[in-house]
Amino acid sequence: MVKIESSWGDALKEEFDKDYFHQLTDFVRSEYQQHRCYPPGNEIFNAFNLCPLNNVKVVILGQDPYHGPGQAEGLCFSVKEGVALPPSLINIFKEVKDDTGNIPPILNVNGKQMYSGSLRRWAEQGVFLLNATLTVREHEAASHQRHGWETFTDAVIKTISERQEHVAFILWGGPARSKKKLIDTTKHLVLESVHPSPLSANRGGWFGNHHFTQCNNWLASQGLQTINW
Repeated sequence: MVKIESSWGDALKEEFDKDYFHQLTDFVRSEYQQHRCYPPGNEIFNAFNLCPLNNVKVVILGQDPYHGPGQAEGLCFSVKEGVALPPSLINIFKEVKDDTGNIPPILNVNGKQMYSGSLRRWAEQGVFLLNATLTVREHEAASHQRHGWETFTDAVIKTISERQEHVAFILWGGPARSKKKLIDTTKHLVLESVHPSPLSANRGGWFGNHHFTQCNNWLASQGLQTINW
């Protein structure tokens, strides 16, 4: 697999040396050779490469990369510039606007104006956008689950919890909320709600959760720079 940013490489060295990770590497390599998979190979570890370990102030957890052509870029909930916004991201941006007043940057794509769905701007401010599974086969949601990625990303969450101080963990939906047990809640903030997908959000509990201002208020209380959502 492709290289990972050095601070993460050092912190996760023992994980990379374990048998399960070697098996995972073989599986992912085979999948990318035999099928169209996402994100592109050189973007699998984008979340890590854009947000070194000692820069992590906020963690947002997702499940799988988007499995449509040109969508996934190695950051949970994020799509590449110029790609139509998926429903969950639309709801995230609605809550950001209602909560903070911010809207995403507007792009001009082939003469048409559209919102940018890339969350690289968040990652570069210290928001670690981690999917539980980092790869997926095209048009086959959850196709790379239960092959080792979850073991690895659980270890990543534990590493952040142990090595960093005062991180805001934002957990949306049941699978993300199940990771709370990996987090030291005596020193980190945990914010939980339903998932932003329309199926969950429209039942209540998503809109008005104020996670973005709650996160920033807490970061400020710890003397940390807030996030420009």
